[in-house]
Amino acid sequence: MKTTIAIVDDHDLVAQAFSGLIQRYEEYEVIYEVSNGKELINRINLKMVPDIVLLDIVMPEMDGYETALWLKKNHPEVKVVVLSMHNEEESVIKMLRNGACAYLLKGCKPRELKQAFDEIVRKGRYYNEFVTEKLVKSLNPETPPNPQYTLGLLDLEVEFIKWSCSDLTYSEIAEKMFVSPRTIDGYRESVFQKMKVKSRVLMAMKAIWLKLVKYDGGDYCS
Repeated sequence: MKTTIAIVDDHDLVAQAFSGLIQRYEEYEVIYEVSNGKELINRINLKMVPDIVLLDIVMPEMDGYETALWLKKNHPEVKVVVLSMHNEEESVIKMLRNGACAYLLKGCKPRELKQAFDEIVRKGRYYNEFVTEKLVKSLNPETPPNPQYTLGLLDLEVEFIKWSCSDLTYSEIAEKMFVSPRTIDGYRESVFQKMKVKSRVLMAMKAIWLKLVKYDGGDYCS
C-alpha cells in the first residue's frame, strides 16, 4: 500500500513540479494539492487524510506555522515535511516545535526528498545536516564575549572608564569614586595598557565601540 501525500503550496507550478516528481516514486502517491492550510483542513474534514503533508510556510489565509500546529493538535499521526525557501534558524525551530518532522529547502536535491520520505516512514522523522546545525545552534546560542573579562578589567577600572567618558577632570573623577588622584592615575595607566590606547579620547572611543559602556549624551556613561 502506498504512502499518501498532500502538497500544500500557494505556488501552483512548484506544487505541480513536486507532485510530478513524487509520482515517480513507487512507494508514494500524491492524493491532492492545495494552496493553503484552510484548504487542507477542508479536505481532511472530508476524510481525505494523508500520511504525509508536504508543507510550505508562507501562504495566504493560513500559513505553514498555523497549519502544522493544527495538524499537531488534531491529527498528530500525519507527518509534516516542511518545504520552504526560508533558511532562518527561527523558522526551522518554530516549525519543529509546531510538529514538523522534517525541514527541507526548496533547493534540495530530488534524492533528498525521497530520502526524507523513506526516513519518516521508517523512523518518524528526518533531520538532515541543515536542521541539525540549526538545532545545535539554538541549544548553544553564540553569546558575544564580555569585553570586561576579555580585557581583564577590574570593576573599579570599568567605573573609571565610564566616568572618563564624561567631561569631568581626573581630579573630579577621583571625588566621584571616593579615591585619591594617585589611585586614579593608577587606574588610567592600567586601563591604557589593557586597552592598548595612549589617550583618554581613544580610551573612551574604544570603550563605546566595544559596548563596554554606552554613552547616553549626559555626564556619565552607563
